[in-house]
Amino acid sequence: MTSFCGCRESHNSDQKPVPWDRLWEEKNLAQTLTGAEGLTSIPALLHRNVTEFGSSPAYREKEFGIWQTWTWTETAKEIEALALGLINLGVNEGDFVAIIGRNRPYLYWSMVAAQMVGAIPVPLYQDANAEEMAYVLGHCGARFVIVSDQEQVDKVIEVQDQLHQFEHMIYLDPRGLRKYDHSHLHQYSHVQNQGRAARDEFINELKRRSEKPGYDDTCVMLYTSGTTGKPKGVVLSNRNVIESARSSSDFDQLRREDEILAYLPMAWVGDFIFSLGQAFWCGFCVNCPESADTMMTDLREIGPTYYFAPPRVFETQLTNVMIRMEDASPLKKRMFDHYMAHARKVGPDILDGKPVSAADKLKYRIGELLVYGPLKNTLGFSRVRVGYTAGEAIGPEIFDFYRSLGINLKQLYGQTEATVFITAQPDGEVRSDTVGVPSPGVELKIADNGEVFYRSPGVFVEYYKNPESTADTKDAEGWVATGDAGFIEESTGHLRIIDRAKDVGKMADGSLFAPKYVENKLKFYPNILEAVVFGNGREQCTAFINIDLSAVGNWAERNNIAYASYQELAGHPHVLDTIQSHVEEVNASVAEDDMLSGCQVHRFVVLHKELDADDGELTRTRKVRRRIIEEKFADIIDALYDGSPKVSTVTEVTYEDGRKGNIKATLEIRDAKVVPVVPQKVAAQ
Repeated sequence: MTSFCGCRESHNSDQKPVPWDRLWEEKNLAQTLTGAEGLTSIPALLHRNVTEFGSSPAYREKEFGIWQTWTWTETAKEIEALALGLINLGVNEGDFVAIIGRNRPYLYWSMVAAQMVGAIPVPLYQDANAEEMAYVLGHCGARFVIVSDQEQVDKVIEVQDQLHQFEHMIYLDPRGLRKYDHSHLHQYSHVQNQGRAARDEFINELKRRSEKPGYDDTCVMLYTSGTTGKPKGVVLSNRNVIESARSSSDFDQLRREDEILAYLPMAWVGDFIFSLGQAFWCGFCVNCPESADTMMTDLREIGPTYYFAPPRVFETQLTNVMIRMEDASPLKKRMFDHYMAHARKVGPDILDGKPVSAADKLKYRIGELLVYGPLKNTLGFSRVRVGYTAGEAIGPEIFDFYRSLGINLKQLYGQTEATVFITAQPDGEVRSDTVGVPSPGVELKIADNGEVFYRSPGVFVEYYKNPESTADTKDAEGWVATGDAGFIEESTGHLRIIDRAKDVGKMADGSLFAPKYVENKLKFYPNILEAVVFGNGREQCTAFINIDLSAVGNWAERNNIAYASYQELAGHPHVLDTIQSHVEEVNASVAEDDMLSGCQVHRFVVLHKELDADDGELTRTRKVRRRIIEEKFADIIDALYDGSPKVSTVTEVTYEDGRKGNIKATLEIRDAKVVPVVPQKVAAQ
């Protein structure tokens, strides 16, 4: 195995990497033993923030069209009242408290209040169905559940007979719940009021509990997305969370004046670190949008300085930009195309401080005035100082588009098991084809089969109630298997991820098969929402494609093409022609890569339905479940490879109310032109 440490100096191949534990011991032994600056828990950070800058804004939420703000002092009072109420309700040390709902200050406070009383918060995905929630609630044995509204209450009630340890549920929004049985159902504000009333009785007990947690005690339990099976409960300690928050904040020089928009799922480790870990470490303000529908408007109003989004969000925003430009006047369209071409040429260099001619700088400034500035303002990115994307690989064309506008968008590579951070891109070293260098304190190594391993202060404690999986993932020396295939550039120390290790394979001729590489290129086109490429062990690659209904629907409206459903639009001849042209353009691009030229798509089909998490085809974080898709659509895959021009299929779908049904379709299979090449075999690399 080759190995690289998080020290930038260790990228020199003549030096041996310094083990992460010795590195951190040498840096500050006291921090390793007692926590960064003596702070060993999120409640301890809260106390520091109140003491040092209690009047600064901590949380902000838009409700009924008005932004409401809570300072750190006000936030602490809200959290204390809820914590006292939880003790009054019977929450014990070591209990699991599930939290379900959209991003709201009250639910973030619930996680901190649970930690203050010695309980363990377990956030769940709010769009999970009742069955998925039943598994997580039953697996962790949650006695208490805090939810946002009636929808989540109904889901828990639907499966409560399966939850033998469940006792009480607390809800935030009372609308629609007046006639429910309230013997075990409590309004959030009432629990707080009861806590305030019982303050004298419980305040000493709360103080004892909140001061008790040590650096290696559990901070939170987060469940993985479950791409290959049931989700696993990842136990993260206070050390994991605080060290990761501290080192990542130092890496990007985050400060108290920064603003973020909290809109990603609270059950996702990234949101936990950004909206709790880093927010409490730095003391910056967390802004919660009014709803998913108003998110873009709220983003523009806040103008965050620190922003994170998975590739799908950036893809959607780019699609919306392209749709708007198609509807723009010819003059505006020409001006946009002209200045964007210049931005792609010099924008990233200007952003990184590299030499650019005076004429190019002047032209870029004019473009900033006429195009880039207004566009960034429309997207809500005018003030972004640090932007990140992660979760899955982003298409290089999409990544370069945003950087060309002058947005400091970077990539990071992480996992729940790493408390997010494995690698990140330093300013001035940002590239679309790497995920950066090891984050502070992280050590990397590449196994003989190409799989990436890491260890760091952020490495998770264990998978809850799953010692077998824990041992399979983390060895006795603390090395964690990522499941991703990649390599480290010797000259720069940057990590390049090829694909999921289990998805990387060989074509029948021995050439490399890496589906994600091709899928990301396809998804650059606004008309393509999702793509799944097949070909492992086969002579040729084929693909499933989902159209983007908003982009293609806009095109249909502009061309007076009527359609009654997604299925009808997806099968329209003009749509198929357009998608075929995109596939062939991608083939030409893929052919230029000697290592992956064998991954050109020979045949494709536009699916009759969108891949959906409710149907098990995607995870709740929108990752493709390849094995399930291969099983569910086996008849379509067979038709792609047997030369059939069409295929008739019946597919089970889940409706919004939970009912299941079937949809029938006859799909046209298209052949795509490929570029003749002689692909390199893996063995020759």
